[in-house]
Amino acid sequence: MKVKVSRKAHFNAAHRLYNPDWDMEKNDAIFGLCNNPNYHGHNYELIVGVTGEIDPETGFVMDMKVLKSLIKKEVEMALDHKNLNVEVPEFKNVNPTAENIAIVIWQKLRPFIKQEHELEITLYETPRNFVTFSG
Repeated sequence: MKVKVSRKAHFNAAHRLYNPDWDMEKNDAIFGLCNNPNYHGHNYELIVGVTGEIDPETGFVMDMKVLKSLIKKEVEMALDHKNLNVEVPEFKNVNPTAENIAIVIWQKLRPFIKQEHELEITLYETPRNFVTFSG
């Protein structure tokens, strides 16, 4: 029987959405206010879900203390209070949309989650806009 356990976290980060191959007019048309050349910020809310069989010895799918520590080290320390476009190497050539941020978070955490467990990232960019990535 599989169960999903989840941990919530948050981080604050700035970004600018734009495509350097387009002129300012097209970037404005596609990305609107998110194309601000001086960047803008979000208070991101993150839910990390791990699905798997319950360990008969511990009763856990995954030790939540371990998951908390992984999120702190691999996500919060890497992204919190950062300009994603400028300070985070994964976004050097990738537009830091919510979709791409969720994929980067998944890639950062996947090596530390047992391979037989599923990993799901839900990232809220605003209270009403969120994305989910499961690999």
